Amino acid sequence: MNAKKVILDCDPGIDDALALMLALSLPEIEVIGITVVCGNVPVETGAKNALQVLQWMNRTDIPVYIGEAKPLKRPYVDAMDTHGRDGLGESFFTLETTQKPRTDAVSYLLDTLKSEEDVSVIALGPMTNLARAIQRDIQAFSRVKELVSMGGSYKSHGNCSPVAEYNYWCDPDAAAYVYDAFSTRPELSGKKIHMIGLDVTRKIVLTPNILEYMKYLQPDIGEKIKSITRFYFDFHWKQEGIIGCVINDPLAVAYFANHDICQGFDAFTAVETEGISLGQSVVDACGIWKRSANATILTSVNVKEFFLMFFCSVLGADRETTDHILSHILTQEAIS
Repeated sequence: MNAKKVILDCDPGIDDALALMLALSLPEIEVIGITVVCGNVPVETGAKNALQVLQWMNRTDIPVYIGEAKPLKRPYVDAMDTHGRDGLGESFFTLETTQKPRTDAVSYLLDTLKSEEDVSVIALGPMTNLARAIQRDIQAFSRVKELVSMGGSYKSHGNCSPVAEYNYWCDPDAAAYVYDAFSTRPELSGKKIHMIGLDVTRKIVLTPNILEYMKYLQPDIGEKIKSITRFYFDFHWKQEGIIGCVINDPLAVAYFANHDICQGFDAFTAVETEGISLGQSVVDACGIWKRSANATILTSVNVKEFFLMFFCSVLGADRETTDHILSHILTQEAIS
């Protein structure tokens, strides 16, 4: 199998950490670099957390680059109320690796896209690094094979305002700029942003039963996941009345590895940059504006297939046995 080369652009972040674990475990994906942007936590904290996950997964050969420390225009608002002061659920793990983050993520993105063939980007945080890259050298950025973005929402409500998902709300100008570039710039003609929004990620809930099964299969990695998600569990209960936590970012990785996990449709999409709808992803599903599609909007997801992928790759589970157990867990939780 020829693994698909990808740069992970992220803001780790609890669910970013889980997404990194998944990406580093899948044979379908070759992670060639990690770029960090301010979002869930300040960019230096996010870089430290990326190194922490690389240490856990014995992949400190992968470089980490620090990117943009503030949004394009608006003041930076972190999400440490959701992810904890350290970004990993206030688990405060000790970073033991001697690996250090490098600087200038935007240059790394552009240089890599220019020098290597068939490199994709999975954007798990605000799009600030990507917007800066397009501003600096759209010809180089146009070489991106595929862009998957965890962000936005089509019909689901927002998670930081009534209509906005955090990544696009944190830097709406960057998101708007990238979507507009995919619509108007001839260098990006024919390419689409794959939007993994809240419509599908809200279906991916790490529940106590699923977490216990993780710990049973792999006590070490299971305990790490428990440590970083405990804070997340508490937040989701207080904020949305969910027993468990929504893990948004790993679904973007799973979809990149296997597009059959999610289904959706193509549409012209824009992002609002002002007023009470700031950060809202506006999806022209009915073609009112008569503009060519610049995005693929994912609206449904195979939840069990996602968890099977995570269990079999990250935790080394047997697929047949895990299929049976997950079917039981998901059915019981649906009934309750």
